[in-house]
Amino acid sequence: MNFSKLFINKGVAGLGCVLLIMTSCKKDGNPNNLPPVSPDSYAGTIDGFNSSDEVFPDNLIAYWSFDDTKNELKRSIAPTTSSNDSYVTGGVRGKALSLASGFLYYPVQFQQFKTDSLKNWSLSVWVKIKNNGSKRTMVFQLARPTVFNGNINFALNTNGFPATNDSVLRIQPTFATVGGGLQDNLNNILDKTNLNNWVHIVLTYDFGTGVFNNWMNGVKVGNFPNRGTGNSSFKAWEPSEVLIGANYNAAGMPVSADVSFAPMTGQLDEMRFYNRTLPDAFIKALYNLGKAGK
Repeated sequence: MNFSKLFINKGVAGLGCVLLIMTSCKKDGNPNNLPPVSPDSYAGTIDGFNSSDEVFPDNLIAYWSFDDTKNELKRSIAPTTSSNDSYVTGGVRGKALSLASGFLYYPVQFQQFKTDSLKNWSLSVWVKIKNNGSKRTMVFQLARPTVFNGNINFALNTNGFPATNDSVLRIQPTFATVGGGLQDNLNNILDKTNLNNWVHIVLTYDFGTGVFNNWMNGVKVGNFPNRGTGNSSFKAWEPSEVLIGANYNAAGMPVSADVSFAPMTGQLDEMRFYNRTLPDAFIKALYNLGKAGK
């Protein structure tokens, strides 16, 4: 027997098998048959978007542009009461709402804020505000008639520092729970910013995990995000109403003796409410888009 020929023949056969296996196991670079993407499609975009309007448009359930209108634009709902409000140029996009110890009041049950409709949610808004050293500020409240604390209480602790402090912003929102209590989050460490500029704040809530996050200028800042589930889960109690810039007491409709809030003095722009928990990358995209006026 010629061992050299046998070895060569087997070697060639083995190599053929290896090549066959390598050919059959070659990775498909597009296993899901996705359509090709051209880099030109993303030219001039920010994080892949042309404007903030392209961020989960199907999940945007309430939107205030404050561009010469106080209406909630998804349902064309106008406030029945507004106080000390005006529009100013220099907003994040177009004009902005300016409140001089003022507020907006929408005494109507928004269908999109009903108990069965609202589980996961995110609230995004641009704020320009200063500390005042004496009173807290309610940016947005999904209010409950005759009840001091609403379903969502988007509060800023503007009382914590004097007006001369324009570098610290304390965010302390709360939400109502299934068990009838409140859960909150607070950024008492990552709170440095420039209050002379627009500040982007986002609140996100995940019903399945109970995680409640606060974001400021594209950075996650809340120190107490894990709020629990079960009786600690969020509940949108009905009926509800919407207040922007105040709670009932600060708006002159007292439901208790609490005087810790005052009507808002500051500016608001691009208030967006989603019925989903925004992923991190999309929150950063909203911030970057806003900085670019988009």
